Amino acid sequence: MTHDMASLDSALVDMVHAVEDGSVSASALLAQATTRIHQLDPQVHAWVALDPAAEDSAAEPRPGPLRGVPVGVKDIIDLMGLPTRCGSTITSPDPVTANAACIDLVRSLGAIPVGKTVTTEFAYFKPGPTNNPAAPGHTPGGSSSGSAAAVAAGMVPLALGSQTAGSLTRPAAFCGVAGMVLARGAIDLTGVTGLSPSLDSLGLLARTVADVAYAHQALTGVGSQSLPRRVLMWRGSELDLISPAMREAVASAEWRLTSELAGVSPLGWDDHVQTLAADHATVMGYEACRERPELLKRADELSAPLVELLRGGQRISDDDYQAALIRRDRSMSELRALLAGGGVIVGPAALGPAPAGLSATGSPILSRPWQLLGLPVVTVPGVRSGDGRPLGLQVVGLPGAEGQVLALAERLEQLLAGTRTTSND
Repeated sequence: MTHDMASLDSALVDMVHAVEDGSVSASALLAQATTRIHQLDPQVHAWVALDPAAEDSAAEPRPGPLRGVPVGVKDIIDLMGLPTRCGSTITSPDPVTANAACIDLVRSLGAIPVGKTVTTEFAYFKPGPTNNPAAPGHTPGGSSSGSAAAVAAGMVPLALGSQTAGSLTRPAAFCGVAGMVLARGAIDLTGVTGLSPSLDSLGLLARTVADVAYAHQALTGVGSQSLPRRVLMWRGSELDLISPAMREAVASAEWRLTSELAGVSPLGWDDHVQTLAADHATVMGYEACRERPELLKRADELSAPLVELLRGGQRISDDDYQAALIRRDRSMSELRALLAGGGVIVGPAALGPAPAGLSATGSPILSRPWQLLGLPVVTVPGVRSGDGRPLGLQVVGLPGAEGQVLALAERLEQLLAGTRTTSND
C-alpha cells in the first residue's frame, strides 16, 4: 500500500509511515475514527465516552512507532480527564487525574487515545450493551467486548484490553480480530482496575496478527521472530464440549501446519490442563474478594455472578489457595521442559462461534489454564463457520518466546485466511 492511500484501514506500519512522511495527518486519522464511531456506534455500542483531549494530541502527535494511531481504551484503564467506570454504576463519575502507566506508554510512542470502550462489570461476567459487528445479534464476548467490537467495526485500528480469565482471547475470537494477551508482568498495570493480581494481564486487539505484532514490538521491543521448531496441537475437549465448527477449524489448522512444519504433534497434557483450569477459578475467587473487599459492601448493586465470585472466594482457605499456586508452579516447570528449544501450543480460543444473544458472554474455560500460568497468547482470526461467524484459534507459548508465538500466529493467519467450515455451530 502506498502511503498516500493510507487510512484507518491500512496496516499499522503503513499508517505510521504515512503520518511520518506527511501524506496523512494524525488529525485526519482521528477524524476518520470519530466519524465512524458516530456512524456505527448507535448499533454496536462499543464506546462509553470519547476523549475531548484527543484532538489536541492528534494536532501534534509525538514521534514514535505508533505515531498518529487512534487507540481504544478499555474502561478499567485510567485515561486522564475521563472517569473509569468499570462497567458499573457504583464507581465514581469524576474524571481521573492521572493516566495509567500503559496509557503514558502508548502516548509516549505517539498513539492517540480516542476514548473509553465498554467493559463487562468490573471485567467479570455481566455483559455491557455491546453488539458483535462480525455477527450481529450475537455476543462480542467479555470483558474486553467494547475494544474487540471497536476494532472489528473498523472504528479504531488498535485497542487496549485486559484478561483475567478469558477476557481478551474470547472477544477477539468472537469478533474475528487478532488479539494478544501479554505475559504477566510484561507491562506495568498501575492505573488498571484489576480483579486478581496474579492473573490480570494487559492485552492488545487489532485487525490482523501482523498489526498486533507491530504494536507489541512498539510496546516491548519484541516483534515476530523465526517460526518455532515444534507445534503441539491442543483440542480442548478435556475441558468442555467443543463445537463441530471449532473442531473443524482446529483440524484445518493442524493439516495446514503439518504440511509446512516437521514437528507437529498432539499436546497430550489433559491432566495438567484440567487441574490448571480448576485452580484458576480458585485463585481468581480467593484474590478477587481480598483485592476488592469494598465491593461486597455494595453487593445489592452488583450482578449475581460477581457477588457469587466474591462470596465464593471468601470460602476458599489459605491452604487451598497456596496448594493451587504450588500446583501451578509445578505445571509451569513441566511446560518449560515440554516447550524447551522452541515449542508452541495451538488450539481453540473459544468453544465455538459467538453464541446468540447479548445476555451472556460465553465460556472462558479454554483460557483459564494458560492465564493461570501467565503465558503470552495470540488469538488468530481467519476461519468462519458455515453461517459466517468468526472462529478464533489461540497460539500459546512461554514468556520470552513471544517472537515465535507471533511468527507462528502470523503464518497461521495466512494459511487459514478465508477458510469456511461445513458446520454452522
